[in-house]
Amino acid sequence: MVLRPASSEFHLDLVEAFEETWPEVSRAMPWINPDLPFDTQIEDFLVETERMGRSGLLHHWVMVRPWDGALLGLIGFDQVTRSGKAVWNLGYWVRSSEQQHGFARRAIDASLHWLGEAEKSSVELKVDPHNPAGRSTVMRTVREWKGERCVDGDSAITVAGVRTPHECHLVTIGPGLGPE
Repeated sequence: MVLRPASSEFHLDLVEAFEETWPEVSRAMPWINPDLPFDTQIEDFLVETERMGRSGLLHHWVMVRPWDGALLGLIGFDQVTRSGKAVWNLGYWVRSSEQQHGFARRAIDASLHWLGEAEKSSVELKVDPHNPAGRSTVMRTVREWKGERCVDGDSAITVAGVRTPHECHLVTIGPGLGPE
């Protein structure tokens, strides 16, 4: 798996992957309105991602299988945090046909190492406690990155019109930090 900057180049592949994984993808992308076409929402997201990425306000990548170019998922950082302690929020999603192969784990570790190359900072990871796979991935990350639970950052997130409580966890990144 390789990470490529999310851009309009991946628009059609991302739409296809979202459609494959609907409605689960709404947990990772709560801004998606199921009553509107995916196509336009994804295009708007990618345009905004490119614009905000150029200014350093967020960073998103698509996960790609190198030998055939298949889009596996999406991972990214934004600065929408709730804890009052973190600079960044990390979100990720892996399409349903590619789950349980370690792509999320590898993408999370690679992106946390990348973001932490320059300076030490704190990153929030939010998870729906009723999403066993997501919770397992987040708890592994927290354990291996020596993170902690942050109740102050817990918040309800609206997913497909339903308010769902999410747990907040923090990890510290920076030069020399994180798993090998």
